[in-house]
Amino acid sequence: MLFFYNIFIKLYSIIASLISFKNVKAAQWISGRKNIFAKLEKAFENNTNKVIWMHCASLGELEQGRPIIEKLKQQTPNYKILITFFSPSGYEVQKNYSGADWVFYLPIDTKKNAKHFYKIVKPTLSIFVKYEFWYHYITEAKVNNIPLLLVSGIFRKNQPFFKWYGGLHKKMLECFDFIFLQNQESLDLLKTIHPKNNIEVCGDTRFDRVIEIATKPKVFADIEKFIANYKVIVAGSTWTEDDEELDHFANTNPHIKFIIAPHNIESVRLTECLSLYKNSVLYSELNNKTINKNVLIIDNVGMLSSLYNYATIAYIGGGFGGDGVHNVLEAAVFGKPVIFGPEYEKFIEANELINFNGAISIDDALELEQTFDTLLKNEDELKNIGENAAKFVLQNGGATNKIIGYIYKNLLLTS
Repeated sequence: MLFFYNIFIKLYSIIASLISFKNVKAAQWISGRKNIFAKLEKAFENNTNKVIWMHCASLGELEQGRPIIEKLKQQTPNYKILITFFSPSGYEVQKNYSGADWVFYLPIDTKKNAKHFYKIVKPTLSIFVKYEFWYHYITEAKVNNIPLLLVSGIFRKNQPFFKWYGGLHKKMLECFDFIFLQNQESLDLLKTIHPKNNIEVCGDTRFDRVIEIATKPKVFADIEKFIANYKVIVAGSTWTEDDEELDHFANTNPHIKFIIAPHNIESVRLTECLSLYKNSVLYSELNNKTINKNVLIIDNVGMLSSLYNYATIAYIGGGFGGDGVHNVLEAAVFGKPVIFGPEYEKFIEANELINFNGAISIDDALELEQTFDTLLKNEDELKNIGENAAKFVLQNGGATNKIIGYIYKNLLLTS
């Protein structure tokens, strides 16, 4: 199986190179790894501090890892922090993340690259987030006796671990010193192939991250002026399919303010949003002359998590596409009713938020408009669902402290 894995890795790189001339993310994936080891060597050549390395697939995984990294940074300032990303979606947004000393793309997972990486970085502790499993980097940690943790892990039956061809993945599990899981279902499933006592349910660190954000949200004076005393619907991480469900309601309800934060803010996508929402303006062009518009389209990255604080109702995008709904917790923590489309089954927090009566899933534009109308006309129901959403988030916090506790109890950081 290792032979086929190595072939897959090489093919992945070749395909990314072939499509990079017409695919922005593929181009970033390739260019970001160009001369990667020369960049790493330059960054680490004079480093005398011990290093904590965290690897994340993309932006969402960093949000899960941030509470751990920031607490470790605070408690062990003599350690340096390295963050690596697999995806451009994470690296390009967070390459200047102040919580880390270095941010890089992860070099392609080959045995040679993994050995070279560990030789340069020399991490004291390695942390992988959620479901990033790169065979050579994981097994090389074991070879070098470097403590390796998986945090906010989640497992499903359709993953290779639980298939007849999953031997390689089972071997990777053996390399982790401890595996911290999000839920009991993952624990029960993992125990069928990994009946060890180094696995535990401690929850999702993303809860801690959004709780932290809610304690000190960013304030935007221009946004406050735009929304004035209107009721507000904040739609975050929207795709075309979401905007096509939302646009009619926005266009026919000028007395409601809408803040739309598209998942992709490339010019083509922003132009599409301006076309769908008839009375709209880009945030970068908001001024006293455009403040009478009822739809504000956010054309930057980094505002959304705090924008939910201004919502009367929050709509989370992704639920009308194949990849599923985006982060529902960022809105829920502010005590806002959360609405999203039908594709949410793969996302535990979305399922549990519905069961907790803090969220509502809708199937189409008609149901969306009926739901919005009902909530906006019924203050008690609006308040009740919002309070349930916040309560759900608050009662699920604490995973970060459990992980930090394990690290110190087991002396993984010795000074």
